[in-house]
Amino acid sequence: FLTPVFKGKEWISAPSYSTLIEHPSGRKLLFDLSVRKDWENLSPAITAMNEQIGTKIEAEKGVSDVLSENGINPSEIESVIWSHWHWDHIGDMTTFPSTTSLIVGPGLTSSPIMPGYPSNPESPIRESDYAGRTLTEAPFDTSLKIGPFAAHDFFGDGSFYLLSTPGHAIGHLSALARTTSSSFVLLGGDCCHDPGEFRPTPYLPLPESLSPSPLTLREPHSVCPGSLFQAIHRSKSPTEPFFDIAEGVHENMDSTRESVRGLETFDASDDVLVIIAHDNTLTSVMDVFPKSLNEWNKGSVKVDGRWRFLGDLKEAVEESGNQEVQ
Repeated sequence: FLTPVFKGKEWISAPSYSTLIEHPSGRKLLFDLSVRKDWENLSPAITAMNEQIGTKIEAEKGVSDVLSENGINPSEIESVIWSHWHWDHIGDMTTFPSTTSLIVGPGLTSSPIMPGYPSNPESPIRESDYAGRTLTEAPFDTSLKIGPFAAHDFFGDGSFYLLSTPGHAIGHLSALARTTSSSFVLLGGDCCHDPGEFRPTPYLPLPESLSPSPLTLREPHSVCPGSLFQAIHRSKSPTEPFFDIAEGVHENMDSTRESVRGLETFDASDDVLVIIAHDNTLTSVMDVFPKSLNEWNKGSVKVDGRWRFLGDLKEAVEESGNQEVQ
């Protein structure tokens, strides 16, 4: 997924987020469905692929189970929005009633993956994912843009936008949810797979010192110089992301890069929390359901999580022989 490959980061271990969106009117949406708990019942093409590459999947509960356990009936979900059709985002739509519609990105319904399995034996999705329910593509039929991205005002009141972020997969979507009058959460799906693909930047340079040190997060008052990480950076730069996207995992490399670059100004804003679907650095600093993210900007989740991804480079720093931690 990433290049270059650093020592100690040859594999990715990551969550797959599903996000509940609740409008003040009570209307409820889900952005992505994470992984289905009976993952062996994914389409045969996907189970075969996972077996071949040795994917290890841990999913004790489905999203509908988690909702039910916390007092939300799956029938309350108006729509599920897939950021894209990959298996670790589509969950199990059959655990939601037919009244729950499915919203996908532009071009998906006419793409080669349709129809789903078994009508199309090689499809990565199942017909049961959409059969008997309303299936629609997100409309981007106005001139509305937010940053570089075409946008759709879902509720018509500026509270929740779908964003067209193409590249990783056909019709890839992101979302921008207003959490207060001036703060937002940007749900980036699989625009990219690691925060190091959009950090640092000229808008958000690598600091001269980092505290707590990403190398010793259990020591809250530890400090380390940013130069430790700059020394192992692919171009020794404090203003360029540590990683580039890798060949072979994105539908269109150029579009993917454009979408990733589009995240950078959002990420540099103090008013926007960017959450990509597999960011494992946020799990220890971010409130998760049934808690709310609406007041994220009153805490330190953005600051605490910003440079944590550098902790994954600890072995690379140690290998360089230049470790300095106070």
